[in-house]
Amino acid sequence: MGRKVLVLGEAREGQLRNVSFEAIAAGKKIAGDGETIGVLIGESVGKHAEELIQYGADRVITVEDVQLAQYTSDAYSQAFMAVLDEEKPEGIVFGHTALGKDLSPKIAAKIGVGLVSDATSIEEEAGEVVFIRPIYSGKAFEKLSVRDGIVFATIRPNNIAPLEQDKARSGEVSSIEVPITNLRTIIKEVVRKTSKGVDLSEAKVVIAGGRGVKSEEGFDLLNELAEVLGGAVGASRGACDADYCNYSLQIGQTGKVVTPDLYIAAGISGAIQHLAGMSNSKVIVAINKDPEANIFKVADYGIVGDLFEVLPMLTEEFEKLRAVVN
Repeated sequence: MGRKVLVLGEAREGQLRNVSFEAIAAGKKIAGDGETIGVLIGESVGKHAEELIQYGADRVITVEDVQLAQYTSDAYSQAFMAVLDEEKPEGIVFGHTALGKDLSPKIAAKIGVGLVSDATSIEEEAGEVVFIRPIYSGKAFEKLSVRDGIVFATIRPNNIAPLEQDKARSGEVSSIEVPITNLRTIIKEVVRKTSKGVDLSEAKVVIAGGRGVKSEEGFDLLNELAEVLGGAVGASRGACDADYCNYSLQIGQTGKVVTPDLYIAAGISGAIQHLAGMSNSKVIVAINKDPEANIFKVADYGIVGDLFEVLPMLTEEFEKLRAVVN
């Protein structure tokens, strides 16, 4: 049985986020023989429509307005509800991002349906779409299926592989005009204080530091290794509380959840709150002077040593390998 599925794409700083393509792949799994429709909301987002189609969307609908230049739940919910009312889908997929986590429950409440949040995998069992999501801070997983009404889910970034890009693929692109009214929130200015380079939540490689980094200057070693590996820098809450770095880098139960291919934890003890944000990484390397540190219990590889000695050595060796490859 086929479904019509709406997939919300996200653009940031003039580019589509990778989770948009992952959401399209998830949408196609839910749609089956049906139709997967990309939805782009913002100011001047129509330029991204073809890229969504190349990654699997059958067609794309855009809603453009100057009042949608910056995300607010009021404005975006009005725009998305207009598309939803017009298309009457059987499925909806958002990325489990800051935007998706804020907007999805509001939309679900408006249309009176349940929400499968933070899915890491989608399977088909006995003709039903089954979502797998972590519970108890990642200690266990549950399977959920929606047997009645609209199938609505958010997917965790970097878990569902996007389809291969097909630049020859084509599809219909249309736009609708939505009057954005009665806004309770108007954004006058956006001040960003985030790490440079790769988006932490979508990075394939993450170098994270804890209290063991000892200072703001200590994070320079992490930045150097991240630059060589093309990764992003993260931190434990302890490092953020100690003012070694900004809270935008925090990974854990009260921070970002990441699932990179490689996670290097330097000077992180491994508190359960931090493990909740990174324990599903594919390969975990821990660097700590304490051989009894809890982080070693989840690590695939452990280095017992001083991070101020180990990180420069790793950076040097990876630079040599990069030189050979290039």
